[in-house]
Amino acid sequence: MIRVAVLDDWHNAFDADPAIVKLRERAAVEVYTEPLLPPQRKPALESVEIVIALRERTRFDAAFFADAPSLKLLVQTGRPGPHLDLDAATKAGVVVSNAPGGSPASTVELTFGLMFALLRHIPRGDSAVRAGQWVVLPVGQSVEGKTLGLIGMGRIGSKVAAIASGAFGMNVLVWSLNMTPDRASQVGAQAASFEEVMSQSDVVSVHLTFNDSTRNLVDASKLNLMKPSAFFINTSRARVTDEAELVRMLQARRIAGAALDVFEQEPLPAGHPLTALDNVVMTPHVGWPADSAYKAFATSCSRNISEYLDSGTAPNIANPQ
Repeated sequence: MIRVAVLDDWHNAFDADPAIVKLRERAAVEVYTEPLLPPQRKPALESVEIVIALRERTRFDAAFFADAPSLKLLVQTGRPGPHLDLDAATKAGVVVSNAPGGSPASTVELTFGLMFALLRHIPRGDSAVRAGQWVVLPVGQSVEGKTLGLIGMGRIGSKVAAIASGAFGMNVLVWSLNMTPDRASQVGAQAASFEEVMSQSDVVSVHLTFNDSTRNLVDASKLNLMKPSAFFINTSRARVTDEAELVRMLQARRIAGAALDVFEQEPLPAGHPLTALDNVVMTPHVGWPADSAYKAFATSCSRNISEYLDSGTAPNIANPQ
């Protein structure tokens, strides 16, 4: 029976999923809940023909493919990112099949969770109460009537805009590479220039995919347009922002605060300057992992693998060459 390995399922979400249970009728599926690193990787993957990659948790490079000589198909949840060397996969004869289906809802919800935590000082209040202190926190800020600026408006950004304007009464300014006034108005927002979003918003939230055109797009010149009273949120990719400049601005109280789910180096190293700042709220890259997202990805991966087993060809191939 063909062997399938699910890598980096830290929450053990795939093992009992109905789609994976059904796939086990046709393939031997092993779920790894811990990172599979050398020297354990080679013996574990030596006869594996299909690997399911959960987002960007494993680096797929020439060394990885050398340790998996039987690998024929890599099913990537979501889109291939910088963790996946497509040239190395092609040279190794490994087909990369994209498995879409992850719901944007989990990242949308986290965006608002971080916004409220930041503006209402929720983490600081929780820590104080746990320590037996009934302290007077800095005055919280309501989001109603505030201006939310969005950098990027794809599936996630558009939902954030619609909820912010419709449910919370925020004024929403949006910028993206393909923004039009009509697209913005459909979600209750107003199209604006990059500079207008950065300089006029009370909260700036980044929702960009990471590629060569967005690398460091939110650079120092853009960050320094923000109002001193403004807050910055990033639940997309760290490398779309100049993290070093953001740290400097937060240290100098040049802006009011930031909420971050993504970082240039993950895990965030001990003693990182961000960990010493009381105007920063951080989560360990948990934007997409949620029950609905895992279920959607399990279903999509199983569908791709079943098609491959039926026809010998996988759908959504990222390296057709």
